Amino acid sequence: MAFDNLPPVLADALTAREYDALTTVQAQVSEEEARGRDLLVSAQTGSGKTVAFGLAMADELIEGERLPFASAPLALIIAPTRELALQVSRELGWLYAKAGARIATCVGGMDASKERRALNQGVHIVVGTPGRLRDHLERGALDLTALRVAVLDEADEMLDMGFRDDLEEILDATPETRRTLLFSATIPKPIAQLAKRYQRDALRISTVGETRGHGDIAYQAVTVAPADIESAVINLLRLHEAETAILFCATRDNVRRLHARLVNRGFAAVALSGEHSQNERNHALQALRDQRARVCVATDVAARGIDLPSLSLVVHVEIPRDAETLQHRSGRTGRAGKKGTAVLIVPYPRRRRVDGMLRGAKIAAEWMQAPTAADVHARDKERLIEALLEPVEHEADDIELAQRLLAERSPEDIAASLVRAHRAKLPAPEELIDNGPPARRERGEGGERPDTGARREGFDDSVWFRLDVGRRQNADPRWILPLLCRRGHVTKHEIGAIRIGPNETLFNIPLAIADRFAEAVERTAGQDGEDDSGVTITPAPEGDRYPPRREQRGVKDRPFKGGPKGDFKGGFRGGPGGGRPRGDGPGRAPGAPRGGKPPFGGKPFGGKPGGPKGKPFAKGKKGRPD
Repeated sequence: MAFDNLPPVLADALTAREYDALTTVQAQVSEEEARGRDLLVSAQTGSGKTVAFGLAMADELIEGERLPFASAPLALIIAPTRELALQVSRELGWLYAKAGARIATCVGGMDASKERRALNQGVHIVVGTPGRLRDHLERGALDLTALRVAVLDEADEMLDMGFRDDLEEILDATPETRRTLLFSATIPKPIAQLAKRYQRDALRISTVGETRGHGDIAYQAVTVAPADIESAVINLLRLHEAETAILFCATRDNVRRLHARLVNRGFAAVALSGEHSQNERNHALQALRDQRARVCVATDVAARGIDLPSLSLVVHVEIPRDAETLQHRSGRTGRAGKKGTAVLIVPYPRRRRVDGMLRGAKIAAEWMQAPTAADVHARDKERLIEALLEPVEHEADDIELAQRLLAERSPEDIAASLVRAHRAKLPAPEELIDNGPPARRERGEGGERPDTGARREGFDDSVWFRLDVGRRQNADPRWILPLLCRRGHVTKHEIGAIRIGPNETLFNIPLAIADRFAEAVERTAGQDGEDDSGVTITPAPEGDRYPPRREQRGVKDRPFKGGPKGDFKGGFRGGPGGGRPRGDGPGRAPGAPRGGKPPFGGKPFGGKPGGPKGKPFAKGKKGRPD
């Protein structure tokens, strides 16, 4: 294709890079309507934004076939992270190579003195991060008085990272006659305010689809028990066997822990987080490009700007904080027309939150269970058969060796040895604790709550604790028990009864270890009291207990019709068999109607003691009986 509307020197560079056509955003910024104007562009990650603003600023930079002599920078590109800034510098390097452009990169973690020497020698284009650029500006090393074009790449991310003051100081130092090109995946209110302040008559360009996050990315949501998160990651990596995969965690500590586990299990993995130096980050990325490593464990910020052509799998090990972060993370794959897969690992208690996030992002994700060890073994068999049956031209030495093996062993023995050798090189998949929602068989007839560990020896003197998840959040002893052991640093034999209600779960711990359990729970919680699975553990209020099962109380299992005199209207929800009482939930005892009114006119749960016997207590009197 001929790029007729582009300067010849840039058209030749695109042709040399085997460009057949411009992407949507590249074509729109090159239109006649966009020339010479400020641009406010929203485009998906991986849509070719770097080349797009490289083309958009060409008219201000190229005079004839080359860039003019410049003692001060003519163009400034600001990016949120080191990796993205270095990537932008590489892209502009080949795009403007024939035009004789001199490009300087100014990013944190690099030698600042070398950057100052490069700026003093004269450059056409400066690419940098906000903090380092502001530092050079204040020290007098960066002269922006001759600037013709300023570009803000990933502007929404820079504002999220707290760079507003840096950006404003840098832009205030530029001439008012400059062009300002603002590129962002989304245009929230802060971005619109920034554009209004620093742009004039900006042309709005949007190439973000309105119905889905990325057309080339298949989204999957995998539900797991909270204790199965890391095991599910291992099975997903083994199931997909992606050429390159990236795993997103929320904190440096989680990156460090998951990376260590993967390496111990035999995966070729590298880590990227804020605690790594620039040299370590460069070596990690080079290992991924050279295929010496196939898995990258990273935090959100550290992964910004990573461009790996072979990346086909993104796993959100920890749920993104919002829909924008979800799209930024997932946008590492599905780039330049290639297909990719983004998988969210969703602990049962957080499914509702993820559902809302996906709806807000207009992403249709396929919900599924985590792959089991059997699923991984089945996929391994398919891959091995496909690889062995693929047509191959054999060398003479290979045929000679095969004939020698056939003379010593039967074909079945040789094939079995080949399969065993192939499996020995692969990390073994994990056996999951739980792989589905709680089974109905664990609830008695009429909706009775499961009760595990009741009447156990050593639990006569015990302390009750509360989990903020219940049946509606798929609470199940199969995954609650490992969670309690991990959070409280106890064994399963030190956990007594587990009683699951609609929205909460109660369990008891022997009095002798209750303080130690509570301290461990506090240490393993985050700032909001939750752990990485979204579950909060707190001491249960005194008297907040579920009653024993009906058969333990000696109550006949008979239909309930209205209840004794004084019962609240409508009886029990759920009908015959002593179903779930209306109003069951946190802070109300079983049987208490909504609003805190007493169920039978006797001593109420949730009302102040002292009212007449058999009479309801006065409205607004709240508290607990002695």
